[in-house]
Amino acid sequence: MPFFFVATACCAPMLFHSSVRKELARSFGATLVVLITIVMTMTLIRTLSQASRGSVNPQEILMVMGYTVLGYLPPLLTMSLFIAIVGTLSRMWRDSEMVIWFGAGRGLSSFLKPLLAFAWPILVVIAVLALAVWPWANEQAQGLRDRYGSRGDLERVAPGQFQESANGARVFFLDKDTPDNRSGKNIFISTVERGKETVTSARTGRIITQGDSQFLLLSDGQRIERTADDGELQVSEFAELGNRVGAASPGSRDSVPARARSTLALLREPTPANQGELAWRLGLALAAFNFVVIAITVSSVNPRAGRSGNLLFALFAFIVYYNLLNLGQSWIGTGRIGLHVFVLALHGGVLALGLLWLGKQHNNWSWKPRLRRMEAAP
Repeated sequence: MPFFFVATACCAPMLFHSSVRKELARSFGATLVVLITIVMTMTLIRTLSQASRGSVNPQEILMVMGYTVLGYLPPLLTMSLFIAIVGTLSRMWRDSEMVIWFGAGRGLSSFLKPLLAFAWPILVVIAVLALAVWPWANEQAQGLRDRYGSRGDLERVAPGQFQESANGARVFFLDKDTPDNRSGKNIFISTVERGKETVTSARTGRIITQGDSQFLLLSDGQRIERTADDGELQVSEFAELGNRVGAASPGSRDSVPARARSTLALLREPTPANQGELAWRLGLALAAFNFVVIAITVSSVNPRAGRSGNLLFALFAFIVYYNLLNLGQSWIGTGRIGLHVFVLALHGGVLALGLLWLGKQHNNWSWKPRLRRMEAAP
């Protein structure tokens, strides 16, 4: 009989850890699949909308969507881990499994070890994604948009469709009939420039390059000019006419947004905007760790109460925490608060409150008995 109790005492921690990890793995995987599916659907809709407006190349929709979803992975992994822990521990409370583990000498704080043993690979992946993959994915997506936006005006135009030029001052329509897209026919160009509205039409046209500029040389056409002030019309016919249709100039390195810069570049240039972006990336990693502690504290439920109350509270805490991250990024970017002060105040404060709350639940601290003794004292 004593041997049975010794064997049970030795196997209890191993059984405890394996039981918690298996259920966490199932819940985490299912939650992550659902969240990624939702985000991919929303991202696809938004990318298709951008493609219809001419901001994204229709042939690169899947690439842009992939980079965008890749950038969203850190908060998705954090939310999946948080929901998995809260859901697993809440079920254990409702099914009275917690009473069994407490009776076996397992306190609430003893859940930290198996939870961190399960979560540490996910936390490392979140940190790598936030510090390295997030800026790379944003840079690739921005590069695709910039490259598509800076293409030549004639290259923008699809056969049979009206399309704006790179600077938005012209509207083109033409039929392209050559494989190299260097010539076209049935050309229509509407221009608003310097107080004049110009409509040009031609039978054919071809692109010629002079220096760094490109020109569309029109043949056998007509040109109508209208002055915006007095409405005077001028109609002229031409045998050949040149129109500049060069590509938009690419943006400089300084115009690259902070979200598309590497973490090392943010550290080398500690401007307020760069420090705000750095606080956001560090916050993704630190928040993921804090959510492991918070999940233990918010998962305790009354078996007689509703099942969704603590889950709704957990989601509310998640939303508030991430809104504070966005708010802190804005404050740091405008110089209202420093990077170190914000990181210490928000993440250090949340960790301290989470550990204090966990200690209160683990040790059953309560102010009511102490207040009653103070009231009863003469």
